[in-house]
Amino acid sequence: MTLYKGRPHDCTGRLEKEVRTYDLLDKLGMEYWRTDHAFMKADTMEDCKVIDDCLGATVCKNLFLCNRQKTNFYLLMMPGDKPFKTKELSHQLGIARLSFASPEDMEQYLDCTPGSSSIMGLANDPENHVQLLVDEDVVKGEFLGCHPCINTSSLKLRTKEVLEVYLPAVHHEPIYVKLTGE
Repeated sequence: MTLYKGRPHDCTGRLEKEVRTYDLLDKLGMEYWRTDHAFMKADTMEDCKVIDDCLGATVCKNLFLCNRQKTNFYLLMMPGDKPFKTKELSHQLGIARLSFASPEDMEQYLDCTPGSSSIMGLANDPENHVQLLVDEDVVKGEFLGCHPCINTSSLKLRTKEVLEVYLPAVHHEPIYVKLTGE
């Protein structure tokens, strides 16, 4: 697996949503690195171990959640190695019950499919249907890893640039949470 700086030289055969991600990062002047792993889709955190080693970044677990009524949607970014306990997050948000949102809702709001959800998908949510939740441990690392809206490639981004450049550009203000996994 190889780490490349910036976008692919040739985007032939890549999905439009992936290319849009590179276009936006370039427009924002953000420095990023990319690895392609078309031979293996990184659907699970176990799949991401090899990619972690290549990126040298905190590869995030991105969970797409909703309330019981399906009126509020959340994208939770947390370290990939941290267990997720729904009850812990529900309590912090003051929501009776959180569950995983449907793949159809994920595609509608983030233009991502299960296994490829990512903070990059927030660029596809101009009406702010999705609230970003960030575990405080994510912001401790210098770099974070995510998908460019497709799980056959992964990105390494500076955490500070994601928070100070990318999120303001896509008009999403994060809510910080503290998850212990207990």
